[in-house]
Amino acid sequence: MKCQAVMDLIERLAPKRLAEKWDNPGLLVGSPLQEVGKVYVCLDVSLPAAEEAIAAGADMMVAHHPMIFNGLRHVRTDLYDGRLLQLLLSHNVAVYAAHTNLDIAQGGVNDVLAAAVGLERVEGFAVTDEASGACIGRMGYLPEKMPLADFARQVKSRLGAECVRVVQGNDRQVQKVALCSGAGADFIGKAAFKGADVYLTGDVKYHDAQKAVQQGINVIDAGHFATEFPVVKVLADYLRQESREMKKTLEVVTDTVSRDYFTNL
Repeated sequence: MKCQAVMDLIERLAPKRLAEKWDNPGLLVGSPLQEVGKVYVCLDVSLPAAEEAIAAGADMMVAHHPMIFNGLRHVRTDLYDGRLLQLLLSHNVAVYAAHTNLDIAQGGVNDVLAAAVGLERVEGFAVTDEASGACIGRMGYLPEKMPLADFARQVKSRLGAECVRVVQGNDRQVQKVALCSGAGADFIGKAAFKGADVYLTGDVKYHDAQKAVQQGINVIDAGHFATEFPVVKVLADYLRQESREMKKTLEVVTDTVSRDYFTNL
């Protein structure tokens, strides 16, 4: 398949028009015309991930997080970013990113997260486009109420997180859940306003936790990595299925080397 054909499959799931204005999704390295026989799907384009992709014989990396956000002022191969670009270009590996468009898309990162933690009757959470009704984040319900601590343990287990942090803002049992993958602390107030019993996200800071308590909402911080990494398998499965239906030969492999940057001692 051409690189462009793989891009078209991804953009069928997560159209670039859904992305936030500050974002930088799309083809970041390589040419739409290059041939792609094997795709490597990952969360981040890091040196270990790039090395694994090259060792696996991948022609293209499909990532959630863009490896380039701002204009490059230099490409110094003695520094991390330059070394990474040199490695990718020297092995003719294309890089494509689907970021906030994949967060917002139906069947994307937040729907995968909602399914992983056991939510039903899932709907959009924070509207990003009034005309289309596109939303970032999701709201849904657990089949039955449960104590906050039990739900936190369920989240930890199902996401394979090393740990989760819990902010107790009320003493209700949990059933109505709002969530936003990655770094979604800005939406704590919206989750409280919408009557969620708990808000699940990552990258929660001290004053975010303080705001949650003041607004009477529980928060579970499962980390940026754990709330987003589950989409890697789902995206890989999607590419396999779509390429089969097109009767195209496309091998898809997934990142096995990446880990959360945070560990707990």
